[in-house]
Amino acid sequence: MSEPIKLIVGLGNPGEKYRGTRHNAGADFVATLAQQHGVTLQPESKFFGLAGRLQAGDMDIRLLIPTTYMNRSGQAVSSMAKFFKIDVANILVAHDELDFAPGEARFKIGGGHGGHNGLRDIISAMSADFVRLRIGIGHPGSAPEVTNYVLKPASQSDRLLITDSLDRSADTLPMLAAGELAKATHQLHSSN
Repeated sequence: MSEPIKLIVGLGNPGEKYRGTRHNAGADFVATLAQQHGVTLQPESKFFGLAGRLQAGDMDIRLLIPTTYMNRSGQAVSSMAKFFKIDVANILVAHDELDFAPGEARFKIGGGHGGHNGLRDIISAMSADFVRLRIGIGHPGSAPEVTNYVLKPASQSDRLLITDSLDRSADTLPMLAAGELAKATHQLHSSN
């Protein structure tokens, strides 16, 4: 058994300008969970983001989409974790992943930031020992194109693949809430 997930964070940038961009795949995951469970995410200034909560089995799970920019995500995550006394091992952070094709999603525990500014800031504010949901967005092919690529909306075909991966990831919520990360990982990874 692993630790039950008590806080799910979706990384992205705030505002209409960034809505639907590849870099907001993590925020889109939390929005998907909220929609599926009838949760309205409300602005919470003390958590620097949009917050809500849902029930999964007998577990109360907090949802958070930071409304800081990506490079200040740690401020939002650490604020909510401290307020609700949630240990870093009970946190799942969903984020876009350049190294995976659209439609692929994988769980991972700990590790480095891989150049992702949101992860870098959370690791700096807390530690690296949280669970990640890495949501594939594909790679533009060369490093100089990455910034422009992640800040643009995905093509229609890629968007459909990413949306499908968000739905499949959301299906693992009961297992995550029960501390069954291995089972959730098997289900998600075998559906890629």
